[in-house]
Amino acid sequence: MSSQEETDHAIEIWRYRKLLTMLAASRGAGTSCITLILPPKSQISQASNMLTTEYGTASNIKSRVNRLSVLSAITSTQQKLKNYSRVPDNGLCVFVGTVLNDEGKERKISFALEPFKPINTSLYMCDSRFHVEALEELLETDSKWGFIIMDGNGSLFGTLSGNTREILYKFSVDLPKKHGRGGQSALRFSRLRDEARRNYVRKVAELAVQHFITADRVNVAGLVLAGSAELKTDLSSSDLFDGRLLAKVVKVVDVSYGGENGFNQAIELAADSLANVKFVQEKKLIQKYFDEIALDTGKYCFGISDTLKALDMGAVETLIVWEGLDTVRNVLRNSAGEEIIVFSMPKETDREKFIDKATGTEMEVASEAKPLLEWFAEEYKNFGATLEFVTNKSQEGSQFVKGFGGIGGLLRYKVAFEDLDDLDDEDDEFYGSDEDSDI
Repeated sequence: MSSQEETDHAIEIWRYRKLLTMLAASRGAGTSCITLILPPKSQISQASNMLTTEYGTASNIKSRVNRLSVLSAITSTQQKLKNYSRVPDNGLCVFVGTVLNDEGKERKISFALEPFKPINTSLYMCDSRFHVEALEELLETDSKWGFIIMDGNGSLFGTLSGNTREILYKFSVDLPKKHGRGGQSALRFSRLRDEARRNYVRKVAELAVQHFITADRVNVAGLVLAGSAELKTDLSSSDLFDGRLLAKVVKVVDVSYGGENGFNQAIELAADSLANVKFVQEKKLIQKYFDEIALDTGKYCFGISDTLKALDMGAVETLIVWEGLDTVRNVLRNSAGEEIIVFSMPKETDREKFIDKATGTEMEVASEAKPLLEWFAEEYKNFGATLEFVTNKSQEGSQFVKGFGGIGGLLRYKVAFEDLDDLDDEDDEFYGSDEDSDI
């Protein structure tokens, strides 16, 4: 997966996570929240027939208000299914219902989406809330891991993504056994055996490149080498093994079996290492950011104001943002017809920054307010930057959020932000203030 594909995938995951958070927090007016999950290769017609049966059952609900809400939700779900001639390759998730907002007012929710990878769950639920646990599980187990199971009888290449295990390729081998007789024949057999082992290692190394490298990039998050003999160690230490794959090896494990049984055992033994890889990658990124600050290189920025200035200059190489950043970007228009950008927090009561200084009245809304994270996800390419989402689960991530507002960047070159102050008024609302970036 290329760097751009990785960024796009991270944005897709963030949007999924944001949607699931909203759905999980929603509470219905009665039992009118329908969750329908169809796994790949299931039939739309069967789901439609099931909903028709449910409609008949719901017609007997005694409460008139609840009955009408449920019937309406079932009808909306049926309409959603009519947009599909078949279940998409990764499955189909439908969320329909009437929920209450913070003011206690009803609003309708209607989503139909294809998960970003195959979902193995089949579910229909009509409840007072949406059931998103299966999709949340997909998010928690998002990365794809590569496995090479290698012993004296053969090798297996496989991948693991979530609870989906896939065998890519396997083959058998017949290596010469150790020769016990003395004399010259023992030396000759030893040479033949060593040559056969080296050819076997070479074949595995070549197949590893075929299966785990695409377009000159490793296509898995990490690689596990497993086996019941020394061959896996020979592979990892061999100059025949591609250096790009060697850099992705997260664990080498001893298993009692080869083939599929060895694959299953390797998954169990490597579970802890696989769970920690994304965590480690995040820690490395933020530590690199902290190192730039400690060395006072000037090749870093933090806070909304400086980060936006650096983006406008094209100086940001890597834009780092906390995935929980809830700052809102407001586009307003003042009395002179100029567009003013103001950053705020959700439900912010202080309206001073929304006031037009020339008239003393609130500026009009030029376009719909948008979460700053969403704006970054749409615009980061235009600034020539890469985008990295981080969490606050590690010590480094927590420090980045609390100390730097959860927004910053690694720069291509040193930027003296203090020299830019004379280009903008101190109270320039286009960039906001440092207070805007506090979390």
